[in-house]
Amino acid sequence: MSDVFVNGKFVPRDEASVGAFDAGLVHAVGLFETMIARRTPDGIVVDDLDEHLDRLQASAAQLGLSDDLRTGPLGEAVSEAADRNGHERVRLRLTITGGDLNMLRSGGRASHTPTVLIDSQPATTYPDEMFENGVMVTIADARANPLDPTAGHKTLNYWWRLRELQQAAARGAGEAIVLQVSNHLSGGCVSNLFTVKDGALVTPIARDEEAEVGGKGSLPSPVLPGIMRARVIDEAKKLGMGVEKRMMGIGDVLDADELFLTNSSWGVLPVTRVEAEPVGSGDVGDVTRALRERLLS
Repeated sequence: MSDVFVNGKFVPRDEASVGAFDAGLVHAVGLFETMIARRTPDGIVVDDLDEHLDRLQASAAQLGLSDDLRTGPLGEAVSEAADRNGHERVRLRLTITGGDLNMLRSGGRASHTPTVLIDSQPATTYPDEMFENGVMVTIADARANPLDPTAGHKTLNYWWRLRELQQAAARGAGEAIVLQVSNHLSGGCVSNLFTVKDGALVTPIARDEEAEVGGKGSLPSPVLPGIMRARVIDEAKKLGMGVEKRMMGIGDVLDADELFLTNSSWGVLPVTRVEAEPVGSGDVGDVTRALRERLLS
């Protein structure tokens, strides 16, 4: 089994640990990023490494976890963890917690040393049928709150998302769509959402896009600005497709020609049914296939 990076050094997996009073354990104070690495003839390549680390650094600063995360050394450690794993495709989890932190005594700001963990596993191999035939999704019971200041960040508070995923899986679904408390769409439990209508893409507004899209005074968005989401938007524009970011409702999903979800693990995942309702023709659409092929090439 591969070693785990803990606070500046690699240790055997059975020796990797954090303190009993670590803020990540006691208060769920922390952030994480999940990345995929590939072994190539030129060495290890971690997909979108800079983008993942930039997002982590920005969230750490905005939420008061740390003002001085150094992405250069973090990136080197992530790449080394992938190389040490030995597999051709590796899934990496980089976790930053509040460390041994009493937030009241520290004045609520980053006057502490965060805990840094990097774990590597063989990347998950998904069945071809998921992408050839698409998946069914359910509608989650839980709601995302745009007034939660941690929403839209990749925090350790993932329990509610995992519960919804478990319930979706029990119904044979591949994901669950999460609505906001206002009944606007947020996305999947672990993914961003896109619809296709008349050849153009529509996706919910993500965190830090509010002023750009909705003007001043708009509600904050609880939607994570996904790394794969950004890549899909770039590829769609290269193909001459229109892309719109806006507040969306469940009607946008039910009226869509196509629907797909994105994250860094599976890339583009076609959705062909929302519970009992087919999406469009009920088959994987041409736009979804084209974007998935572009991102795999």
